[in-house]
Order: sequence, then structure tokens, then C-alpha cells
Amino acid sequence: MTEPQYGLMWQSRGLPVIFTAMKHRLLLIIIALLLCTTSSSFCQPLVTRYERSNGTETATYAEVIAFYKTLAARYSSVTIDSVGETDAGYPLCVVYYNYKPGRKQVTLLINNGIHPGEPDGIDACMLLLRNAAMGRIEIPENVALAVIPVFNIGGMLNRGCCSRVNQNGPKEYGFRGNSQNLDLNRDFVKLDALETQSLIRLFHKLDPDIFIDNHVSDGANYQHVVTLLSTQHDKLGGDVGKYMHNTLEPLVYKDMKQKGYDLVPYVNDFDKTPDQGWVEFYEPARFSSGFAALSQTFAFVPETHMLKPYWERVQGTYALLRTFISIASAHMDEIKDARRTDRKQLLTATTYHLHWVADTTQFDKVTFKGYTAGYKPSEVSGLPRLYYDHAKPYVRQVNFYNHFIPTDTITYAAAYIVPRQWHDAITRLKWNGVAMQQLARDTVMEVNVCHIDNYETVPRPYEKHYLHKNVKVHWARQTIHVAKGDYIVATGQPAKRYITEVLEPTGTDAFLAWGFFDGILQQKEYYSDYVFEDDAARILKKDRVLKQRLDEKKRIDTVFAKSASQQLDFIYNNSAYHEPEYMRYPVYRIEQ
Repeated sequence: MTEPQYGLMWQSRGLPVIFTAMKHRLLLIIIALLLCTTSSSFCQPLVTRYERSNGTETATYAEVIAFYKTLAARYSSVTIDSVGETDAGYPLCVVYYNYKPGRKQVTLLINNGIHPGEPDGIDACMLLLRNAAMGRIEIPENVALAVIPVFNIGGMLNRGCCSRVNQNGPKEYGFRGNSQNLDLNRDFVKLDALETQSLIRLFHKLDPDIFIDNHVSDGANYQHVVTLLSTQHDKLGGDVGKYMHNTLEPLVYKDMKQKGYDLVPYVNDFDKTPDQGWVEFYEPARFSSGFAALSQTFAFVPETHMLKPYWERVQGTYALLRTFISIASAHMDEIKDARRTDRKQLLTATTYHLHWVADTTQFDKVTFKGYTAGYKPSEVSGLPRLYYDHAKPYVRQVNFYNHFIPTDTITYAAAYIVPRQWHDAITRLKWNGVAMQQLARDTVMEVNVCHIDNYETVPRPYEKHYLHKNVKVHWARQTIHVAKGDYIVATGQPAKRYITEVLEPTGTDAFLAWGFFDGILQQKEYYSDYVFEDDAARILKKDRVLKQRLDEKKRIDTVFAKSASQQLDFIYNNSAYHEPEYMRYPVYRIEQ
């Protein structure tokens, strides 16, 4: 790789070159004046701040939007549209290139600025679309691009120099948190931010074949400029997962190698040096790529290396985007066939895996170019500190543990019943295009009901929520009353995986985990010990089975045997006095 030449290189195939003869200069001036008179967009330059600064600065939000408006005004291949609201109060924009609904195309949705302190994709996409529109590079007709210029607008407006302390440029950049101080790459299930709500509606409208979310890495030091996080292929599953692992990823790595980039999987190693290999990053549905995978979309997260100069990172992102475009074009039919096959099979699938862990017995070999790590006394503490010696680079084969195995298997429900009062869940299902039917009248149904036995909650807020985890449940067949207006959510639809991920109570990113059903986790009625003592005695005399269960628990649990309050709780919780709503998950399963 060599440092690119910036400045006015963009004009090499623009109007200034066409009118080179002296006799045409006056005509050029007249045309320019007419264009500026009729449309101010034609007076705006198409040279980016990134180029003017010789690759050391990134555009402001206002500059980005003005650039794309100008580009769209000048070239019919480019259009810009608003797709919804954002927390910052500005519309979320999407820029289309060669987008022709109704024509057979492979669609790439490219997201930029989810973390505005990582602006490489913002500048790379400006160069990409401008160069394509001007004919400097070719984007095949069977490729449609939809580019989010800036996703986290609030974060980009919060511009400064210093929040990315470990990053080598640009001089100023945006902040990770959005206007609510949310990390938007944790928001794709809970959907707290308006911009995330807008983006997922666009996602379902476009149904992209490939989703790309541009980032900058943190962590270890190494020689590679660009790393790539791909959706975990086992979790992705089916033909899409196989094609991702066996065909698409090798093609990307090969093409980038030819461009001069030794691409390496995202270095998911923060606690130790990566010279012994690492485990692939596993992304649940809260992340943009994990969310995309639920729709059988090939999802990628480019991660340029934070310590490389800014111009080199942008150039690497630009090269990778061109690689994705060329491969998507050449393999459009295979990509679409894999998605189509998996969607058809999904509708008749009977089992699903909610949780996965790395299989440490399987791994792929990766050629890793690193720097020798060592320890020396810290100038701050005097204690040993880690450093990487650039005078001692190395190239070696390391283990990349990119095979995962499921830790559970559940049976798909035929449908779920979501009572109408649980607005947070219902609204998010609607935003995701889930088909639902409301009951026309009150009725009684026999369904599978989930009772929560135990759960853990994080001690501090995580992205605006006290996240629940390690949820333990048991299911029981019960007859329940369901009301007119309650929702039946059948799983026999394209959103089957999404529905299951968010409505199964033990899912990592289930609505229960994000606190949307917290009302049932608090008991509303209680008893006074001295009053209930007499009631408890009467209950045990009438219910011999409960008396046997109590005696057995006292026999095997010495702490319980010595606690009068625990024994009263046991009787109360197994009596008619116990409120049925407490710890009963309010979403019911209708079985196949």
C-alpha cells in the first residue's frame, strides 16, 4: 500500500478535464454560472475535508449531508432520502446508489457512524459514492447500495479531540454515545433510540442481502490495517452459514490480499496478547450484525486498527467496500439462493438453539502478523507494564476458534400469546414487521405457561436497563383467560427467528432480559406471619401432598428446616392465597 494523493485528484474525469481546450474555457465559465444561478448545489465542491486535509481530518455532520445533497443533485445514479427520526432531532438519511426497486439486484446496506468516534466508513463511503457517480470506479448494475451516511447523529455533533484516547486520528471526531448517551450497537432489540427504530424499519423495507457496519477496533497491537468480524457461521446456520464460512469469507480474504491487505479476523482478545490465537467474537441480537443474522442476512463488521494512521484506515475501508461490491455482484445468484433456501426451510423447522459456546476442540489456522509483546517498568507506577516492540515483528500461524456449538435446544412454538397491555413488547414486534392477530373476544385457552424460578440482574445499569441473565424457568400446562385485543403471534412467518429470540424468556436478548416484563417480578400482596400461622396450619391439614413436600424439604435442607419464615413462604406460595401473576411470564406458548 502507498499513501494516496489527495487534493483535486477527483477532477480527473470531471468537467474540468473535458473542457481542456482554450476555446472552451469561456463556455465552461458560462455553464458554471448558469448552474450556480439555478441550483446552489452545483456550486458546492465535491472534495471532502478528508482529502483537503491530506487524510488527517474527517467531515462534520453538516459537511456530510451537504456533500450527499450536492452529489444527488448532480448525478441521477445517487438519491438521498429521509427514513425516520433520530434522538438528535435530525432526520436519519439514507443515500442510494443504483437502487432500482423491482429489478433483480443484490442489495448492500452499509451503516456508518454507529460510533462516530470511528469515522473511517463515513469518509470512505463519501469517496466511494462520489467516485462511482463520476465514473472513476464501476459499481455493477446488479448491485444496489443503501448507505447510512451517519447513524449516530447526536454523537457526531458531540465533536472533540480526545474521547478516543487510544486512536491515531483523525484530529477531531464524534462521541460514542448518542443524544441519550446510548451505545447504539447495543440497541437493536431494546430499540430505545429513535434512530435505531428508523434503521430497523429501513432494514425490513430493503431486506438487504449483505449488511456492513463500519467500525474501528480497540485492543492489541499488530501489523494488520483491517480486521473483519463476520457473523458466527454456526449460529447463522443453514445454507447461509455454510456459504458465509466456506465461500464468501475466503473470497473476501483473497480479494483483499490482491489489493495489498492481509485481512485477519477481528482480534477478539483484550485480556492477553493474541500471539496464541483467540476465540471468534459472538454477537447476540443486541448488536447490529447479530440482529441482521436473524433475517438470514450476511452481516460483516469491518474493524480497522486504531493505531494505524487515519488515511490508511480510510483507504483500507474503501478497499474492503469495493471488495464486498465486486464479490456480491459476481455471486449474486448464490447469495440469494442461500437466503431463499434457508427462509423456506425455516418455516418448517421444529427446533432452535438459543445459546452457543465456542468449541475449543475445533479451530481454523490464521496467518497473523503481530509484534512481539514484552513487559518493562511503568513510568507511572514502576510496576511491569505491557508493550509491543515494533522492532520485533513476526508472522505466525495461530488458532482461530471460530466454531460454536449449541448449549440448548428448544422446540419452536406454533404461536405466542402476548396480552395487549404489554406495550413495549408489542410495539417492538410491530416495528420489526411481525404479523400479529388480535383476538376478537374474551376466551379461555389451554396453553404452556412459564414460571420463573430464578434470575440474576446486573448491579449497575447496562445501556439504560438493568439487564437480567441466567433466567431459570419451568413450564406447565394451564388453562388461562385471554382477553379481547390480546395478540396471537404465529411463528409461521419470515420473522420466526426474531420472534423466538425475543419472546422465549431465557434468550440472551429476550424482551424479559431487557426488563420489558419487570412488573411480574415484584410481588404485590403479602401476609403477616402471626396471622398466617393459623391459616398455614389449616392448609397443611387439608393438603396432605403439600405437607409431604414441606416435610421432605425440611429433611434435605437444614437451613430451611430452621427457618419459620421460609416454611411459611413455602406454604403461602403453594396455596390459593399466592397471586398467580407473580413470577409468571405473561407470554404464553401455543405448541405445535
